[in-house]
Amino acid sequence: MKTVISVRSMLLAAALLSSPITIFYGAALQAQSSTATAKVGILNREQAAAILPEKVFYRGLSAPIQARNSGGVRFADSKLVLTALVDTSGYSTAVKETYQAYLITEVPLMLGDQKLAPGAYGFGFIADDKMVVMDLGANQLLSTTTTRDAALPRPNPLQVLPDPGSASRYRLYLGRSYVTFEAAPKQN
Repeated sequence: MKTVISVRSMLLAAALLSSPITIFYGAALQAQSSTATAKVGILNREQAAAILPEKVFYRGLSAPIQARNSGGVRFADSKLVLTALVDTSGYSTAVKETYQAYLITEVPLMLGDQKLAPGAYGFGFIADDKMVVMDLGANQLLSTTTTRDAALPRPNPLQVLPDPGSASRYRLYLGRSYVTFEAAPKQN
C-alpha cells in the first residue's frame, strides 16, 4: 500500500510541476530576475523580439510583428520601450499609411516635443516629415516632427540608436528618418 501511495504522490507532484500554471509562473520569475540584472540602454532586435508578443492587436485585427525589425530601450528602473514593424497586409490602405509599427512603453515618454503616456500604440512616419501615434482603435493621439539623417551609414527599416546630443535620449528610426525619445521628467 505504501508503494502505491508514493507512486501516486510522485505522479501528482510531477503533474503539478509540469502544469501550465507552474511553467508560466516559473518563466515569469526567471524573466523578472533576469530583468532586474539586465543592462540599461538599447535593446537590439534579438533582445527586443524575445520580449515582444508575436502578434499585436490594432484596429480590430491581429497582425504579426517583424522581429527582425524591432528594437527598444531598457531604462535604469528596468522599465522598457519596445517597438517593431508590423505586417499590415490585412489592413486597409488608409490604415497602412499611418500604421507601420507598434510601440509599447512602460514609462511616460517625450516623443519629439510631445508627451506620450505608458501604453501600446500604432505609429507611422508620414509625409511632411511627421510621425503620427494612434491608440489601438486607430484614433490619432499626437503628431510630431521627424528629421532625415542623410549621414546614417546603414539605414535599417526600423532601429533604435543613441542620440549623440544626450546620454538619456534615443532616436527611433524608420529608414533614414527619426524622432527622438526619452523618459519624460517625473512630475512632483
